[in-house]
Amino acid sequence: MHEDDKGLFKWLSNINKFGFSLVQGVPATPEATQQLVERIGFIRQTHYGGFWDFTSDLAMGDLAYTNVALAAHTDTTYFTDPCGLQLFHLLSHTDGYGGASLLVDGFYAASILKDVHPEAYKVLSNVHIPAHAAGEPSVTYRPNPPTGYPVLGHDSVTGELTQVRWNNDDRSVMNQLDPHLVDEWF
Repeated sequence: MHEDDKGLFKWLSNINKFGFSLVQGVPATPEATQQLVERIGFIRQTHYGGFWDFTSDLAMGDLAYTNVALAAHTDTTYFTDPCGLQLFHLLSHTDGYGGASLLVDGFYAASILKDVHPEAYKVLSNVHIPAHAAGEPSVTYRPNPPTGYPVLGHDSVTGELTQVRWNNDDRSVMNQLDPHLVDEWF
């Protein structure tokens, strides 16, 4: 990443067009990573802290701290306002395994679902799914309302798809739903 605005423009344009971007040339330090992030916005405070520098630690109660492969998912579905843009920077990977990343275009997948299975798209757009995070003994997070949000969120005026919330590991008990809706959802 160059210090000039040309590199910044390319980075942000890629995020806008593709939903993600790869950046090269950033020193492998937490400080350089944080400085890069702060060029485009603030760092959101969560129960993980602000800038989150972590390593595999099986004592923690969250899959993110493990070297277990994670299925396609979006993070913080248990927040009323989940994270938008996230930046991951692998600073070191020595004498270990794991750490592979998987990128899925949830908006493209939703567009295919809408074309091929419009009824399933409708279910994922309307059925509220509860979510929670309870990995730490003293911490439980869930969105408000506790019934959650649909997997596919739409702009209330235009109807445009604006959000995908998908995380099997953070999904909560679906006991507020009629059993036929649970069957349809799955």
